Amino acid sequence: MSDKSEARLSVFKTYKLYVGGKFPRSESGRVYEVTSSKGEWLANAPQSSRKDARDAVVAARKAFGGWAGKTAYNRGQVLYRVAEMLEGRREQFVREVADAEGLSKSKAGAQVDAAVDRWVWYAGWTDKIAQIAGGANPVAGPYFNLSSPEPTGVVTVVAPQESPLLGLVSVLAPVIATGNTAVVIASERAPLPALSLGEVLATSDLPGGVVNILSGRTAEIAAPLAAHQDVNALDLCGADEVLAKELEVAAAENLKRVLRPQPVDWSADPGTHRLTAFLETKTVWHPTGSLGASGSAY
Repeated sequence: MSDKSEARLSVFKTYKLYVGGKFPRSESGRVYEVTSSKGEWLANAPQSSRKDARDAVVAARKAFGGWAGKTAYNRGQVLYRVAEMLEGRREQFVREVADAEGLSKSKAGAQVDAAVDRWVWYAGWTDKIAQIAGGANPVAGPYFNLSSPEPTGVVTVVAPQESPLLGLVSVLAPVIATGNTAVVIASERAPLPALSLGEVLATSDLPGGVVNILSGRTAEIAAPLAAHQDVNALDLCGADEVLAKELEVAAAENLKRVLRPQPVDWSADPGTHRLTAFLETKTVWHPTGSLGASGSAY
């Protein structure tokens, strides 16, 4: 045997979609090149088709009942686990964010740290949002009138084209924190952090189908999702003005909540706006009075 060590070939990472808790390649078999901010080749990302989008909606709908039915405290534990797993893979995400945004390692590290903190932020809100979005309502009459928030359903999230990790987490975490399930269209220009996030979610106790991540041409994937009859809401954060208008028109075919794109500073305190954007309010009336000899009141 030769004493000289042979040159070792690098093992290139294969990026895949994340649908229903699994990692399929695109049904179309297509890929597209992802380049760095300097134009250097980074990877081939799956180019999702309409069939992939439909499969993602089916998976999200199937997972909705179980996820919405979990206690808010349990959902918070799962989101905190996502933060743990993301923290454990910090080095990988720093590299991907630095390549995508042309940042130094220190600045990319700050973005990743902020994304981890954002998961923790929303984990803490899961069992508190009902206290600010619901409550007892004053009524004239012998009734209790109580309002409580419930998740809207399946939400399509057009992720920000810039800030492919922190921006993505900032729009995705509040959707699932409140019991919705999500179909995410990753940044077309920089999808790699989103596709890697799928691997984090798969190892963080999040049930399969709660989050489904697609990559490819944003307009091509978003159009069938906006018109899909089983999609209940749209977050158009990453759509430009022309595409956002087209998607909003397509969404009018059935009743959907639509959150329109607006300028956002992803480093700022996120507040509760996105937590309440995809909640419905259920109001219950119940008569007051005594029951039998016990005199118990409702």
